Amino acid sequence: MGQFVVSTDTRHVDRDLVWRFLHDESYWAAGVPRDVMDRAIDGSLCFSVFDGDPSRAAPQVAFARVVTDRATFGWLCDVFVVEGHRGKGAGKALMDAVMAHPDLQGLRNVLLATRDAHGLYERYGFLPLAEPARWMAIRRPYRP
Repeated sequence: MGQFVVSTDTRHVDRDLVWRFLHDESYWAAGVPRDVMDRAIDGSLCFSVFDGDPSRAAPQVAFARVVTDRATFGWLCDVFVVEGHRGKGAGKALMDAVMAHPDLQGLRNVLLATRDAHGLYERYGFLPLAEPARWMAIRRPYRP
């Protein structure tokens, strides 16, 4: 394992890897169409973690994106670490970069949804919704 490098340059995103993981392995975006994922990447602040220098073709090992107006709101989503790099610090490098990004400082609300990583996100200040009854959603899964 080399040194992890985090990039927010979407030219470095391994779009095939991200789409395959989200489409085939994630519980939250299962079945996401490729064109939807490409548009999501293009419209978001993306964080890619590489096992080395991405300009030297180092493999991407983790990903996250933040949907944000860069002033008041951010939604952290599509966070994953590929299986072979879990437990080796890639997730910590990813979250450290997300939380330190200058465009995300001072946002009034930053949300995320998780089924199984509450402990990780709590270390970065995330808490359960204080007033969940005030929040509403429209949910349209990619797969029925």
